[in-house]
Amino acid sequence: MPVGAMIFLGIVLLVFTVLDIFMLVSLLKPGDERNQIIVWEASSFTLFALIGANILDVIENFVRAQPMAQNPFIQLEVAAIIYFAALMFYKRKHGG
Repeated sequence: MPVGAMIFLGIVLLVFTVLDIFMLVSLLKPGDERNQIIVWEASSFTLFALIGANILDVIENFVRAQPMAQNPFIQLEVAAIIYFAALMFYKRKHGG
């Protein structure tokens, strides 16, 4: 594998690790009611998005008669990205 590709993948892995840690810290950090509402709405949006994606994946695999093969690492990173984007949106919406 070329060195440039390894550096790029290392940076991507580092960014995803930071997003995962940020997600866990924001979920565990106590705060006022406004902060709890922001985290609750971002968490709900992330949950609904992931459930919707999984339902579509199940339907697609059922129609194509393929075995279901999901990568948990990819699901974790997609959850972190969706959560981060939703958290930023709701912070801006609620004046955070």
